[in-house]
Amino acid sequence: MLKKKKVLLLTAPYHAGVVEVAGKWIPLYLVYVAGALREAGFDVIIYDAMTKDVGHAEIEKEVKRVKPDYVGISSITCSIPDAIECIKRVRAVNSKIITIMGGIHPTFMPEEVFNLCPELDYIVRGESEKTLPEFFKALEEGKTGDELKVIKGIAYKNTKGETIRTPDRPLMTSEELDKLPKAFDLLDWSEYPYYMVKDSIMGALDTSRGCTKDCSFCSQRLFWQKTWRPRSPESLMRDIEEQMKYGVTVFLLTDDYPTLDQQRWESFLDLVIASQYNIYFLMETRAEDIIRDKDILYKYRKAGIIHIYIGTEATDEEKLKLYRKEMTPNEAHEALALCDKHGIITETSMILGTPDETKESVKRTLELAIDYNPDFCHFLAIAPWPYADLYKELEPHIQVKDYKKYNLIDPIVKPENMTLEEVDTAIIECYRVFYMNKFKQIKNLKDEFKREYIIEATKRIMQNSFIVNKLGSLEGAIPDEVKEEMKNIGMADEDKNLTDEVLSGSKKGCPVSAVKRQIFKIKKKVYSKSA
Repeated sequence: MLKKKKVLLLTAPYHAGVVEVAGKWIPLYLVYVAGALREAGFDVIIYDAMTKDVGHAEIEKEVKRVKPDYVGISSITCSIPDAIECIKRVRAVNSKIITIMGGIHPTFMPEEVFNLCPELDYIVRGESEKTLPEFFKALEEGKTGDELKVIKGIAYKNTKGETIRTPDRPLMTSEELDKLPKAFDLLDWSEYPYYMVKDSIMGALDTSRGCTKDCSFCSQRLFWQKTWRPRSPESLMRDIEEQMKYGVTVFLLTDDYPTLDQQRWESFLDLVIASQYNIYFLMETRAEDIIRDKDILYKYRKAGIIHIYIGTEATDEEKLKLYRKEMTPNEAHEALALCDKHGIITETSMILGTPDETKESVKRTLELAIDYNPDFCHFLAIAPWPYADLYKELEPHIQVKDYKKYNLIDPIVKPENMTLEEVDTAIIECYRVFYMNKFKQIKNLKDEFKREYIIEATKRIMQNSFIVNKLGSLEGAIPDEVKEEMKNIGMADEDKNLTDEVLSGSKKGCPVSAVKRQIFKIKKKVYSKSA
């Protein structure tokens, strides 16, 4: 009997923003890839370096221990440098290991990635669950060069050094998505807590793939070719039950738009309610769907949906038109208020730093964000993904080429009337003012679950986020009334002291490793689904 070939699947050891302030996110895309490869007869190992909080040296040790035949890694734009470093180290361990990279950035920028990383053998473009088993089988049969052109959805360099892109692989149908195998058993589930809910483990669920909307800054809609393919409510329940076997009690819905089909969405809610499982859900959706569903929002909460992210991105009509959001400020305001009425924690974001940004426009954005009154708001620096529709308009204003900084935190685009440093300072000042205002509100929250949730999250943001590192350049002090409110909500002395430093801008010298671990979602998505 032939020995199974080993495949080691990695996450890049990259951290950005407040993503990990709330919990640790399973690499769902690798669970899918591992399931497909294992079904095809390969021995698969997942090494989630990001969650383990290890560096390249530890990854190198794991490669030496596993002795894989193939190593695969997925990457978004900001993690490309670390993904490339992983590939280089893999080949340094053993030059015979076949290296593969997938994800959004390599899918759209294969020539660039190959030029940056000669050690990379192949790129898998788009959805990979069908491509990888077929591709690996061809390699096992000894096929190389032009013989690989029949494999749809890959890229490689020929003997002349030219990048060859094979034809795109058609996206899978909803029925095919329902049947995909998943290797949940390959994860160490103890590594995936959700800090906001005591003693919980967090899993993930993709209820659909894609989005039909046309937001100009978005990478997901391009990756999924502007399609939306929903999974059946019944298949979702099977995934929930499978993950519950590993102790999962909180589920992140990783897709951009789970609620597009109202009938299908309500059917899913009804199934969860009927199951009477003691579980929670975190999700994102669009403002118009919340307004559409105002008569069934009670089902959202009854099904366990406790946290909804609604991407508002801007507070004025002109910016919303630039981003092609198909939403008005009034709709965003109404949707957030409806969620709050039903006891659902709300989160949103504002994008700052476009070429026409000014100190006055930042001030207006902050004022309206406070008026929107979400429970959490993130103030993000616009990131010019090199393949997004908005890139050409932003390109003349791009001042930073280091992809590691394309993380929605570090300013990349210089406005005509602001410096990058001024944008950076404005973002942090928005955070400071917004959360000082939130402290004043917490004591009046009557919903105990929501109150404790927000207190825990706010403490973690203030203790662990990049704000701690950056606020050292700002001046100011916490007003006495805010300090009093912090005492009233039960902040421990050590928490209060640290928060004093954060809000007043006196905390300096915080380790960068702590800084780079925090920004929620935003495209969570960013790590949990860019397969």
